[in-house]
Amino acid sequence: MNITNLLLLIIFSTLLLSCSNNGKSQQKTTNSMQTTTHKFTNSLIKETSPYLLQHAHNPVNWYAWNDETLAKAKKENKLLLISIGYSACHWCHVMEHESFENEEVAKLMNEHFICIKIDREERPDIDQIYMNAIQLMTGSGGWPLNCFALPTGEPFYGGTYFQKKQWMYVLEQVANEYKTNPQKVFDYAHELTEGIKKSELLPKVENEHPFSMEIIETSVLRFLKNIDLEDGGQNRVPKFPMPNNYEFLLNYYYHTKNNEALNAVNLTLTKMAYGGIYDQIGGGFARYSTDAYWKVPHFEKMLYDNAQLVSLYSKAYQLTKNELYKNVVYQTLGFINSEMTAKNGAFYSALDADSEGEEGKYYVWNKAELQQLLKNDFDVMVDFYNINAKGKWEGNYILLRSENDETIAKKHNLSVEELQKIVNKSNVTLLSVREKRIKPGLDDKTLTSWNALMLKGYVDAYNTFGEKTFLDAALKNASFIIENQLRKDGGLNHNYKNGTSNLDGYLEDYSFTIEAFIALYEATFNEKWLNTANHLMKYSIAHFYDDETGFFFFTSNNAKGLIARKMELSDNVIPASNSSIAKGLFLLGEYFYDENYSKKAEQMLKNIENQLPQYIGGYSNWAMLYLNNTHSFYEIAISGKNALEKRKEMSSIFIPNKLLVGSQNESNLPLLKDKFSEKTLIYVCYNKACQKPVETVEEALGQMR
Repeated sequence: MNITNLLLLIIFSTLLLSCSNNGKSQQKTTNSMQTTTHKFTNSLIKETSPYLLQHAHNPVNWYAWNDETLAKAKKENKLLLISIGYSACHWCHVMEHESFENEEVAKLMNEHFICIKIDREERPDIDQIYMNAIQLMTGSGGWPLNCFALPTGEPFYGGTYFQKKQWMYVLEQVANEYKTNPQKVFDYAHELTEGIKKSELLPKVENEHPFSMEIIETSVLRFLKNIDLEDGGQNRVPKFPMPNNYEFLLNYYYHTKNNEALNAVNLTLTKMAYGGIYDQIGGGFARYSTDAYWKVPHFEKMLYDNAQLVSLYSKAYQLTKNELYKNVVYQTLGFINSEMTAKNGAFYSALDADSEGEEGKYYVWNKAELQQLLKNDFDVMVDFYNINAKGKWEGNYILLRSENDETIAKKHNLSVEELQKIVNKSNVTLLSVREKRIKPGLDDKTLTSWNALMLKGYVDAYNTFGEKTFLDAALKNASFIIENQLRKDGGLNHNYKNGTSNLDGYLEDYSFTIEAFIALYEATFNEKWLNTANHLMKYSIAHFYDDETGFFFFTSNNAKGLIARKMELSDNVIPASNSSIAKGLFLLGEYFYDENYSKKAEQMLKNIENQLPQYIGGYSNWAMLYLNNTHSFYEIAISGKNALEKRKEMSSIFIPNKLLVGSQNESNLPLLKDKFSEKTLIYVCYNKACQKPVETVEEALGQMR
């Protein structure tokens, strides 16, 4: 794609620092929302998003994205300046402090542009489009994302983080180019928009070839070559947890007994749990590590990361019985319960990386402070949490581990039990002191998609450990979604805060909720959740499905004001909404004997099949579904008065290629019809044909070998 002279003039002045890089922290402004009087107030004051409200008293005359704003731009023939970020984004705060709070900069912005602020978590549909534009123009992306567009919304230039002088230069150059060479800007914007519409599209594949394990083997071989054999994770910096990568490897190991795959999972999960990316005393994971050894995190904690990691560590425990994994799950869910859960059962979105204007200040410690607090236990905890050169960071210490309990206990002539008592006591002491510090900002909006991920995390933890409080939290959140996010027309809303739920749901809201409700059905055998998942799938097909490609659009056919309707196909830190809904189609096809669902899931997998060997790390959620088509997939029906007890036993075992269906009474579900008896019986079925019923889980497992 040819780039205009405008781009050539200013592309090199862009410093692509963003919330996806590992640059050294800069000081953030104190949130202006904390004061009671304000010199400036713009229209963002009417919004509910914490991120938008952070900018409501900037001198920039920010607008929210809506029909009125877009109409204003067209009427005044002013360019759009679309600035996208999120509340926990450190570099978003830096740019706000340097530029958006500066009156000189704001004057330039207000004079030449209609300035739109967007919370990428509330509006991922808009973020997708303009991030795609930035990536096409510059080859990279991140947040803050700043994109210039015609009044129609068609983009023509942008970047991520700009320092103040660079930003002022860019503003002047863009405004001047539009004034003196408007046709050049129009032409490039139209060209770029066509590129956005066509990018990331895959054609419908028509073939009758069976799914082949050879494709998976080739994909895994390439993926494992890039594993960091010393510290786990992919051999690159920064390091993101990428939970679906390692859940796929767990499933792959189950089918193949490939020890290299299992070793990659265990190494990665252990090193993450030992690292600074994990909050050793409070639980929960930060978004990513800025280094190769999980030491220094980007300190924000996101709900979606912790939700998926709870699922991953729970399933890894099922397979390995590693107590470290159990501790991570319990401690992380303790953090979610205390810090990220509303009274109505909804889950909040994120905790900021910064407090008191400094990144990580809430989480780090100085040596004198630790000596004073830990007293006689200090010498033991020096070794346990590396209060030494290994844990030192910018004059303070990040608590992290490098050795297991047995090694530390032996070094200090302690039993493991004695060591654990010291660690638990020290954690309580440190946590009580930390609680008195000024906490990072909380993004207290609720997103349906992320809530569904956390709901499923609780269900996976319940299945593994049988802890009733985990199931209670899942049920309370599911009720919140039903009561607040499910509309009368059968659709879902995306957002919720202070009783307001006003954004139409995206495909991820439907797909993740469908998966979560299926999991909740399997944990309770309450058909309400399965039937609700089925209704949501029917709505999704009616409003998101594309017959031409066999995939689903990210936005519904009711969406307005966007220059393109995108499809999310590749898995990232969150699974692609298309891979998620394909899994939902597969499972619901099995539950309801619905060939339409099954064929759609198969077609989607055919379409994506050729992408797997190229980079399975970007298609690992798809690959889990692929394994269900290359190996036997079992339908396990449990019928009788003790069905829930048998379910509990079966669910605690790692069996990725199965679904559970059950009832304590008669049921009309196809897999349960005519199976009720006084005895509690287990039917192991494959391809809708059932083996002789048995009474014990052990016998059922024998039929699956």
